[in-house]
Amino acid sequence: MRRWLPALVLAGVTTMLLLTGCAPARGADGDLTDDWPTLRVPKPFTPATDTCLPRIATVVQASTYETVDCARNHLAETIHVGTFVGPDALTETRPEPGSSALRTARAECDQRARQVLGGDWHTARLALSLALPSAPAWTGGARWFRCDLSETGSIDNTRAVNRTGSLRGALIGDTPLTHRCFDPKLIGDNLNYMAPVLCTEPHRAEFVGVYEEGDMSWAEFAKSAEQAHRRCMALIAEYAAVPNNSELPYRAGSIYYPPSQREWEEGDRGVRCFLWSDDRKLTRSMRGAGPEGLPAI
Repeated sequence: MRRWLPALVLAGVTTMLLLTGCAPARGADGDLTDDWPTLRVPKPFTPATDTCLPRIATVVQASTYETVDCARNHLAETIHVGTFVGPDALTETRPEPGSSALRTARAECDQRARQVLGGDWHTARLALSLALPSAPAWTGGARWFRCDLSETGSIDNTRAVNRTGSLRGALIGDTPLTHRCFDPKLIGDNLNYMAPVLCTEPHRAEFVGVYEEGDMSWAEFAKSAEQAHRRCMALIAEYAAVPNNSELPYRAGSIYYPPSQREWEEGDRGVRCFLWSDDRKLTRSMRGAGPEGLPAI
């Protein structure tokens, strides 16, 4: 018995196919459903790393995502894109400030920033920020976090400023980004802002270092000013090479700058410390000055 299949139109030519008996055509396996390629599972959008950005965002959407050449003006540089894993990746909603997931992500960003810069970003006019997927993207399976570095205007003005060029290696050697000496401006007894000056110019403050605060809430830290000053005074003594004893308050005071509340709740606990000379102007750096260079008065 012979079977006829309907005519197939191919490239405008009508061709008749004749099958004899039930044998499959040459090269066919008789199954018309198993030769379609498997469709790929759609992957959530993930931003690129090692690229620069024309704007700063805490939530990144694929529809508005944009990068620029780092040689052009930009506000931020993406130095790392990490992934939430384990229990942190199983939550139904994005991690919020105060969560262990964001603290873990921030720690990874901090480590990566130090590697890229060649030093601690807290010591310079730099800010480190995190960006997350949108809420719908998280629901759709996106589990990345982005680490962005930006240059800021000053220790007081932490808004990002336009810059050109990558920040890679920016803290290696002598760099204008590093905090050094300042002439603080006061309103009454309150600090208004810190004007950066050369250490050879008259000044009353100098950056001495950063300490990492322990695991406490923002509210607890806000009530622990005395503890913050003690930690900074210890850094001042080490920096100026003077004894950390009862005479230290007669040599210098301290000023400190903590992270913002949001940064704190994300896990940033780096507190910046400054030597403060209340009774006299300084005209040199106090690094290694010793008791004679920073006398008790």
